[in-house]
Amino acid sequence: QVQLVESGGGLVQPGGSLTLSCLASGIIFSKSPMAWYRQAPGKQRELVARIGTGVVTDYADSVKGRFTITRDKRKNMVYLQMNNLKPEDTAIYYCTPGDGSWGQGTQVTVSS
Repeated sequence: QVQLVESGGGLVQPGGSLTLSCLASGIIFSKSPMAWYRQAPGKQRELVARIGTGVVTDYADSVKGRFTITRDKRKNMVYLQMNNLKPEDTAIYYCTPGDGSWGQGTQVTVSS
């Protein structure tokens, strides 16, 4: 059974930074691409960033240059470093291996 536990969200002022973490279990992590999605109130869930089994990454245009996705295969963890946060980044953030499984998400609120 796939389990995904996201953490690290919170309230931050515009221009601030946060690092989200996701612990994955129940999958062969080293062979699973991973991704971060987000869902803002009243909007559809959207892809934020993804990372392949190696170091290849891909980002939504809205976060390029501000967010960085990384993974630690020894710890079964995937991270999302978010810099220069904007109010429009406010959402619940989820990680997923892309197989339809989701965690509970972690809330990120960017507000002054």
